[in-house]
Amino acid sequence: MLGRILPNGVAAAELTVYPEDLKAHPGEEHLIARAVEKRRRDFIGARYCAREALGQLGEPAVAIGKTEGGAPAWPRGIVGSLTHCDGYRAAALAHRLRYRSIGIDAEPHAQLPDGVLDSVSLPAEREWLSAVLPGTGLHLDRLLFCAKEATYKAWNPLTGRWLGFEDAHITFTVDEESAAGGTGTFHSDLLVPGHTNDGGAPLKSFDGRWLISDGLILTAIVEG
Repeated sequence: MLGRILPNGVAAAELTVYPEDLKAHPGEEHLIARAVEKRRRDFIGARYCAREALGQLGEPAVAIGKTEGGAPAWPRGIVGSLTHCDGYRAAALAHRLRYRSIGIDAEPHAQLPDGVLDSVSLPAEREWLSAVLPGTGLHLDRLLFCAKEATYKAWNPLTGRWLGFEDAHITFTVDEESAAGGTGTFHSDLLVPGHTNDGGAPLKSFDGRWLISDGLILTAIVEG
């Protein structure tokens, strides 16, 4: 599914069924030695997907550590993103020479729990939701949350800084055609200075794509 919303040059792998014999890479076991079972499965499954994607890029299937901030520590010359939710783990990777950053997220296609929307959205976003939500049959509140998560994952590696839910204003293309097809685009306007650490232009916005299929919401940003 994830490959449907990623451009050429981005390798993707996903798990919808968790293999019971799947084990942690020996070089990663120390990172989850004390983790509960669900955390272990998410960690192992997502990094298994990452190594599958590395293979698609012609790269060795190495251990993937963590940065000081807890993000995946990608091999030199690689950018990528991981995601997981109940019943789904995935990774998207690319060569840094082609893309600056990637952010993906997966969420169940279900309404956000009570009280969450107000804490993750801007007034203008809630106004949009109230106008379009009744007629689409889609859980656009959860789609908004999913796009915010992908925005942060694309932002953080390029800035080394936090990005709050209130620091990005997200707009979507949702019309009869996109609602029927369960796919469309979104635009994230960044509301804080986007100075970067890679020598590239400051970040002002991101453009991404979304997909709703098989009970899941997927969002992806690939910054060129």
